[in-house]
Amino acid sequence: MAQFLVIGDATVDQMYFIDALPEAGGEVSATHAVMEPGGAGGTIATALARLDHDVAIATRVGTGPFSALALKHLRTTGVDMTLVQSDPYLQTSSVTILITPDGQRTMIGAAGASRDLDARALRPEHVEGRDALVMSAYSLISGPQRTYSLRALQLAKDAGVRVFVDMGTGAVNALQEGLMPLLEGVEVVLMNERELFTLTGESSISDAVSGLRARGIEQVVVKVGEMGSIVVTPERSELVEAYAIDGVLDTTGAGDVYTAAFVAAVIEGNDLLQAAWLANVAGALTTREIGAQRIVIDRATLLQQAGVAGGASATAGAVAGRPSARR
Repeated sequence: MAQFLVIGDATVDQMYFIDALPEAGGEVSATHAVMEPGGAGGTIATALARLDHDVAIATRVGTGPFSALALKHLRTTGVDMTLVQSDPYLQTSSVTILITPDGQRTMIGAAGASRDLDARALRPEHVEGRDALVMSAYSLISGPQRTYSLRALQLAKDAGVRVFVDMGTGAVNALQEGLMPLLEGVEVVLMNERELFTLTGESSISDAVSGLRARGIEQVVVKVGEMGSIVVTPERSELVEAYAIDGVLDTTGAGDVYTAAFVAAVIEGNDLLQAAWLANVAGALTTREIGAQRIVIDRATLLQQAGVAGGASATAGAVAGRPSARR
């Protein structure tokens, strides 16, 4: 069992399934609507805990029913809530998600209490001794949460704690070039294709990756949806095939669960390609339910679906070979 500290938002996702987006000033009726726990930080921490790891989360919520829902699965999976702060004035962060039949998601986020995560509460011992710090880039956008996150990154660097940063479209749009210096010393940066192009200003993956390398970011994972994911190291760039799955209902949170499974696999001793395959499987399995955290992917389930010899007792490096193509 590894020990992780996750820094990121715990939110309420208000999800509306609609036939088409309304025109400006128009109105549409949802065919289905749900409210679910979400947020990159909350989803990554929940997924890590379900994979049998010791997880603490640093986040801030408001009071009232939204906070209870945002923290629901964090509590039930046994995530350490010592570093969760409660704001007496601001509402818990929320995201309104409009989902059309083609699976496209249009989102409206309200940062709420998350951006007020108080850095004065962070102590060196909260970071020291962890196997890894996993950070959502949304935590680096602004406010006290940014100060908290920058201090945590420095504490991790000073203590030799491995660091993984998961991008997000909102964070990349908000910070753009300002993100680059913050990623120095990060072991692996994870992002999707759109975020990669926005961050670098390039229009091809090869040029974008070259741009990141020129800035000292040498290990990158690019999530490319139905194609799988691309692992980039100084030695090679390689596509790891997607996990084929039928009956996709909702892709919300799939990228966050991918990140959790990837980081867990690396810390357990798998190489980056093996970790990417396990993460592809975990992200795909998430799409079988509506909501980022509803489906439970435990260690035994993940290893079985990934085709790992030995099931739940499998050791590092036991992932079966998967076809892939060099980029």
